[in-house]
Amino acid sequence: MTKTLKIRDLTLRDGQQSSFATRMTQEQIDRCLPYYKDANFYAMEVWGGAVPDSVMRYLNENPWTRLETIHDAIGSVSKLTALSRGRNLFGYAPYTDEIIDGFCRNAIESGLGIMRIFDCLNDVDNVKSTIKYVKKYGGTADCAVCYTVDPKYPEISFWGKLTGRKNPEPVFTDDYFIGKAKQLADLGADMITIKDMSGLIPPQRVSTLIKKLKNNVNIPIDFHTHCTPGYGLASVYAAIAAGVDIVDTNCWWFGGGTGAPALELVYIFCRKLGIDIGVDMKAVSEINKQLKAIRSELNKSVFGEDKPAPKPFDPVTDAVPAEVEAELDRAVKAASSEDFATLLDAAQKIEAYFGFPAPNKLVQEAEIPGGMYSNMVAQLKQLKAEEILPRAMELIPSVRLSAGLPPLVTPTSQIVGAQAVSCAMDEKAGRAMYTTKSSQFVSLVKGEYGHTPVKIDPEFRFKICGVREETPYDTSKYTMQPNPELPEAGGMKLASDEKEVLLLELFPMVAKTFLTNEKVRIYEAEQAKKAEDDKPAEQVAEETFAPITGNTINAPLPGRVIEIKVKVGDTVKVGQEVVILEAMKMENSITSDYAGKVKQIFVKDGNAVQSDAPIIELE
Repeated sequence: MTKTLKIRDLTLRDGQQSSFATRMTQEQIDRCLPYYKDANFYAMEVWGGAVPDSVMRYLNENPWTRLETIHDAIGSVSKLTALSRGRNLFGYAPYTDEIIDGFCRNAIESGLGIMRIFDCLNDVDNVKSTIKYVKKYGGTADCAVCYTVDPKYPEISFWGKLTGRKNPEPVFTDDYFIGKAKQLADLGADMITIKDMSGLIPPQRVSTLIKKLKNNVNIPIDFHTHCTPGYGLASVYAAIAAGVDIVDTNCWWFGGGTGAPALELVYIFCRKLGIDIGVDMKAVSEINKQLKAIRSELNKSVFGEDKPAPKPFDPVTDAVPAEVEAELDRAVKAASSEDFATLLDAAQKIEAYFGFPAPNKLVQEAEIPGGMYSNMVAQLKQLKAEEILPRAMELIPSVRLSAGLPPLVTPTSQIVGAQAVSCAMDEKAGRAMYTTKSSQFVSLVKGEYGHTPVKIDPEFRFKICGVREETPYDTSKYTMQPNPELPEAGGMKLASDEKEVLLLELFPMVAKTFLTNEKVRIYEAEQAKKAEDDKPAEQVAEETFAPITGNTINAPLPGRVIEIKVKVGDTVKVGQEVVILEAMKMENSITSDYAGKVKQIFVKDGNAVQSDAPIIELE
């Protein structure tokens, strides 16, 4: 009997998100869809993650249209899949069951087949509602266990050893991951994914986990990883040899590097083992013809240059080079005999031959997600403080442990990384660490994200949040986003149906701008059809400000103003919160270092500000 392996293609979601900042337009996707219909992938990940936000923010496109258009083209040939963060969905706070219900129902009605559900803390309580509603509306609940590693704690000093100081015991053991999978299966999961978002799982570890999962749960197991630190391809090969049911891959031109391994390298490995992946590789060849051109377009539009690409290779028409053939034979033998060092060496040589990006040694040694590292670098560049990166990296283990040792996955990786940067900046400025903290870090420590893998010290929680007891998020206090009528759009509602209301709830700032522009466009088109003369736009005088003579409250870092808490004439006390600033996807509370009366406010809600820019003047 022929062995089989199912393939989930990530190209149109995780693939483009990992390598091209989620900038694929609908037109670019449309070029590929006829060939995807012929390819016969088990599943195609096309939605969720950063897609809904990015298509509105950068492409002025409707996320629901993206999903529906792909479903119309693919039909039932492949299951369309999306990624969501359990109770948080796409945001940074838990949503009510009403919103989770509406989101799951609309997604499935729009063509979604599989919802991959994960929680940033691996807290199973946070995925219960999504499992329930996905299954209620006929979808498949793919429950992910986020793979992570224990921090590399600083070496204990000689004196510390003498006094009996020890580093914490390991938390993220095999038993931890198997226990989470069994809990999810008991909740009704239809499949379990090992979600290695950082690419940190080596071949030996994934082989062990796959075998233990197969012995402990009776549902399909999927393996998802990335290639950033260099383990990706070897770990997929090890997972296949261990009997995994499904693996996640990208098509050639979007494979490797920060993304998942290339499908073609999995296909030729499976061919040697007599495993049928069920994919029409001739159709994949046609997809790759489109992707090669799209890759070049995206490189130039996103990065301003055509970045290096792998060598062209098509296993349907091209002979496997002798050098690669030899390494494949080594890989097959090593995977079968569980010689994981040889397997890793062979897989890395195969990728090197084809010109895929080399392993990122810094990420491998630091054992943090590549995206988390790049976010920290970008944040420090904006602050013109790149020199403190080493110290921020040193602080990650202590910040993470103090916050309950959360897995480093979106959004906790960004929260911990941003806080490590803030602590390093506080230290540099002579302030106590945690003087500057994001509202998301406060929420994490308070307990609003859920139960952390280890308990948080009540005194640390009190220091950060002002409470000692874990305090879950109270969804009964949730308030819906305002949905006003738009005068500039002839009185149309900002959100005119349930799908648009959901966009407004899940992406408040981005959706407000997108929907406003969309309604204005519709209104203006209707007016044009009625042959009415366009009224000239009123000229708005540029706002001017008086010379600054008092104390100013400045932006501590670049970002976007979410909310101004005071108005001109208000009296402000030292330490009073005056502005909420979004920076690096974190909400930061800006407080006043001075007392006085508000003389001028230099920004409005939604304005972008640079580091140290004056926001408010006090007199």
